[in-house]
Amino acid sequence: MGILQIDELSKRYGEGETAVVALDRVSVKIERGEFVAVMGPSGCGKSTLLHLAGGLDRPTSGRVLIEGTDLSGLSDGKVAAIRRRKIGFVFQFFNLIPILGAEENAALPLTLDGVSPAAAREKARHWLAKVGLANRGGNRPDQLSGGQQQRVAVARALVAEPALVLADEPTGNLDSRASEELAALLRQVAAEWGRSVLMVTHDARIAAYADRILFLKDGRVVDETRLSAHGNDEGRLVRERMEKL
Repeated sequence: MGILQIDELSKRYGEGETAVVALDRVSVKIERGEFVAVMGPSGCGKSTLLHLAGGLDRPTSGRVLIEGTDLSGLSDGKVAAIRRRKIGFVFQFFNLIPILGAEENAALPLTLDGVSPAAAREKARHWLAKVGLANRGGNRPDQLSGGQQQRVAVARALVAEPALVLADEPTGNLDSRASEELAALLRQVAAEWGRSVLMVTHDARIAAYADRILFLKDGRVVDETRLSAHGNDEGRLVRERMEKL
């Protein structure tokens, strides 16, 4: 059983002739410490897959299992508890609270889960140091660069020691250099820190940092590529594969 197992997952919006099938019987399994990227044309179902995997939406059919727990049989409250404790999220626009410092932002998942403020902030300091921001804990988001803000978001995603990190276009709001650094950090999250990472991206350079790439089209997985190297050397091959979709 993988950290994330998705079986025959489908999502349909609307009914009858106007229904839109966003995801069509997709199955994916991600092991501990594996970094998987999802690519495909706009509207192919990438973000829908990520939202269903994270319990942010309910599927029309199929199931999502996090460490063997089937989300489909749980109440909204229990799904929310699993999100807080077993899943970390990294979004394109950082989603940091403007009036809070980096340390407070990173500590937020623990604070919301009832951990004492002192313990939550100690854990936040630990993860900020691991992502290279040991001396920026007191800085608000507007005092940080875009790349630094996204590193705070990664620390926040990891602070509860989740098994799974879901990243939705995490470099979409960053310049080229910061994008490469963030991709390398997500690789470290998987390879060195043992978290499973599922990332949606449109950028072949960033996808090339993954262990495996799933290509979606019209809501289905149409191809899969396993990478033997990571980073820029593989980017050209990924771009060529995308152009054939």
